[in-house]
Amino acid sequence: MGARKIDKKKALAVLTGFKRLYPDPHHYLEFGSPFQLLVATILSAQCTDEKVNEVTQGLFKKYRGPADFAEEPIEILERAVRPTGFYRNKAKAIHGASAAIVERFGGSVPDTMDELLTLPGIARKSANAILQHGFGKLVGIVVDTHVIRVAGRLGWTANTDPGKIERDLMKLFEKKEWRWLPFYLKSHGRAVCKAPTPKCGECAVAALCPSALIGPPKAPRRRLRSKRSGRG
Repeated sequence: MGARKIDKKKALAVLTGFKRLYPDPHHYLEFGSPFQLLVATILSAQCTDEKVNEVTQGLFKKYRGPADFAEEPIEILERAVRPTGFYRNKAKAIHGASAAIVERFGGSVPDTMDELLTLPGIARKSANAILQHGFGKLVGIVVDTHVIRVAGRLGWTANTDPGKIERDLMKLFEKKEWRWLPFYLKSHGRAVCKAPTPKCGECAVAALCPSALIGPPKAPRRRLRSKRSGRG
């Protein structure tokens, strides 16, 4: 059996609906430079954007750039980022990325995918976000948990691997849509298309969503014993 064909016209109609529902696209993380975005992106792993913004508000006042982070003892950085969770790994990644930026990139965040991927704590999702919102460069689409969930329910992809989902979305939508597409999916995922149970009855694009037509799972039927079992 071949791969399921995605209805591009329907996908564009959904995106148009999202643009009406969420008319103010913006990055959920607060930052003032590509480096601040890099730090905030590292801290955002398995943490709410609200908590990250709360932590970075003080963090960016104390540490002005990569050199400040690179020179700070790791134990102090751990205490500073502890509220975001997984603070040891995050402090190590920020410290290592800052040192690499100072030593290998002259103190400036690199602006290519290949160079960003050499930095500790930076994978493709993070690199895409930094390139798009820090440098205005579009080379791909940010794929986070909201994008994976909502795009899958909408039938825009049959894949679960983030890299394959990104390629599916890049084929489905024009490049001009790549930057803010994750914002629309994330906004809808937060407001309506929640995990584990979406609010399909409140969804403005439910008529265009194949998953909305699927009702709640039916309770399994109890197996009935045969009346003839063991009886003459």
